[in-house]
Amino acid sequence: MTATQDNQTLPLFYRELTPLNSGVHQTWRTRTTDKASWMANQHAVPLTTEEFAKAQRSFPIIFSSADVPVPLALMGLNEGANVYVADDGAFNAEMYIPAYARRYPFLLARLEPGEDTLSLCVDPTSDLVGAFDDGEPLFDGAEPSERCKSILNFCEQFEVAALQTTAFVDLLVKHDLLTEGEFTIQREGDQQPSVYRGFKMVTDEKLNALPAKTLAALNQSGALRLIHMHQVSLGVVSDIFTLQTKPV
Repeated sequence: MTATQDNQTLPLFYRELTPLNSGVHQTWRTRTTDKASWMANQHAVPLTTEEFAKAQRSFPIIFSSADVPVPLALMGLNEGANVYVADDGAFNAEMYIPAYARRYPFLLARLEPGEDTLSLCVDPTSDLVGAFDDGEPLFDGAEPSERCKSILNFCEQFEVAALQTTAFVDLLVKHDLLTEGEFTIQREGDQQPSVYRGFKMVTDEKLNALPAKTLAALNQSGALRLIHMHQVSLGVVSDIFTLQTKPV
């Protein structure tokens, strides 16, 4: 994976990717920030299952409508709308920031298709990394710095969580638990309700239709608890609607 890779193949937030290299990036440093400009105007951000317990307090947890569904933290009811993150990246101090967003501008990636090894890469277009005078160094001579090792460890933990999330979604697909979702919200005084679609969810009807043996297996694996957190979180949709339709 190189900086010239087609942007359409890059993950959300990333405009370019290049592997970190002590020869090329020996003088590079990484900055911290109290803003998340890369999340501005993003209405949904991927989540891992280990984040459900914290994320459910801030966002509805939905699933993408893609052929391979992904859990998402819903931050706005329309594309381009994020009620939690301002245009300049300032965010609600009480909101939970998904690990997917916290790892930016770094990420583990395969440099060549089919490779087993993942390499630590960075988006060089980010203003959080570069040959700055401030910030923490990424390398100590030819070796990764302690900060770089910490970033690598975080990205490795994210990959483990992502595999666990894939296993959970595979269970949902296996038991045909995901269905096309719909949010219908009508404020007092509105002639017509606002209807939002384009995502998947687990309904009580789907759960109740499962055999007792399957429910017991889902419960034992911890998947049922995750499903319930997903369902409870959907109640936050009304809060997002209120914030999104609030007069400026």
